[in-house]
This record gives sequence, structure tokens and C-alpha cells, in this order.
Amino acid sequence: MYQQQRITVVIPALNEAPSIQKVIDGLLSLKDHHQNNIIDEIIVCDNGSTDDTAKLAKQAGARVVVESQAGYGRACLKALAAIQHTDIIVFMDADHAFYARQALPLIEAITEGADLAIGSRTMGKMEVGALTAPQQMGNWLAGSLIRLIWQYRVTDLGPYRAISRQALAKLNMQDQTFGWTIEMQIKAIQQKMAVCELPVDTRRRIGVSKISGTIKGSIGAGKGILGMIAKLWWQQQKPQQAKPMGHHGSAIL
Repeated sequence: MYQQQRITVVIPALNEAPSIQKVIDGLLSLKDHHQNNIIDEIIVCDNGSTDDTAKLAKQAGARVVVESQAGYGRACLKALAAIQHTDIIVFMDADHAFYARQALPLIEAITEGADLAIGSRTMGKMEVGALTAPQQMGNWLAGSLIRLIWQYRVTDLGPYRAISRQALAKLNMQDQTFGWTIEMQIKAIQQKMAVCELPVDTRRRIGVSKISGTIKGSIGAGKGILGMIAKLWWQQQKPQQAKPMGHHGSAIL
């Protein structure tokens, strides 16, 4: 609990046994000035792991749900469906690339009125090799397209982020694969939500990235990101259909 807000962390995970306990331990160690836990619940979605990711996550204190069909977005959606009550959701990867303590500025931004707070790796300190060349290129290209189409500056598609429950509900997230993070950012921009970017530091991840660590993963991520940009741009071009009117001339909600 932080500033009377219940905090839930969602962690999608695929074969992250070497790192998952470190990530969970770091989050559960976060305390406020009164030494109360800041994180109320951690939900790990095991996205088809063949190692001990799920077992180790449970041992570390997380609640584990399972999504056997591969897909970053699917794992996030499955974890979100398991939340019974929360006020702020933090999304974090399971690879130990991020620092748990830097969840605090993201959470604080939401408590102070932001709808979505993105942890920007490019604004923070990066260990050598923390971002691969495909990741850096993808960030640059996606950011350039968003600036061109929506006149909005984005420095990173970082997966480390916090969002209010109300804002997330309004976004009606749909993507099931690699377009999840950029769908959230663009929809928030389209809906003129209060979005901020805050610097987060990045270290080399433990293990091999499922996205940028393979050619297949890099191509899939690229297609997912560019496809989502094109999809949301195209939907925006369609004329808004008028809502059906009730007997008294008011729109039916």
C-alpha cells in the first residue's frame, strides 16, 4: 500500500528461473517511511516455461497464473484477469534488468495524477549491452513514427511502467503478442491521458532475451510493433460512427 493506494505488480515470465526470485525479492523489500510494504501483490504469469520459473516464483511470495499459449500480451492479460482489487498496476519484466527501487517514482507519478508512467531506459543509465542493437533500432523507429503521426515525443517502449486501474480499463487493451507496450502508449496518447516518462536504469539481463536474443524474436517484435502502429493509425482515420439515440435524444451508453 502506498499513499492509500493498493499496488499490484504484473510480471510475464518465460523460462526465467535464474532471475525470478531476485526480481520478486527486490519488489517485496520495498518499504515506506513507516516500514510498511509498498507492493501488495505480485502476479507472475508463467507463459509456458519448461524450467522452475513458476515454482520459484511461488516460493518467493508471488501468485502464479499460467498462460500456456505464447505471447507477451496474452501473459499480461491473463495476469490482469486474476486481479481482484487494485488501484495501481506496475508492469515489470522477469529478467532482472530493472531495479525494483525505481518502481517508486513510477508509482508516485500515478498517485500525483498521471494516468500512465513509462520507465524510459534511454533517459537513465544503461549498462553496456543492456539494450541490444535491435532494441535500440526499434525504439528509434517506433518513437519517430509516433512523433510523425501523433506529434508526441516518446523516448522508449520500455516494459517497466505503472498505470492507474481506471486508465487501464479505458484503454481496452487487445494485443496478445509484441504490440502490447506500444498499444498502451499510443492509446493513452490518442485519449489525451496524462502520460509521463521517467528515467530508469538498466543492467544486462540474466539469460537470453526471448525477443531481441533471437532473429525470430526480433522479427516478430518488429512486425508486432509496426503492425500495431499501422492498426491504430488506420482505426483513427475511420469516421466516428454516431451513437444510436434513445427516445429522448440522448446517446445510449
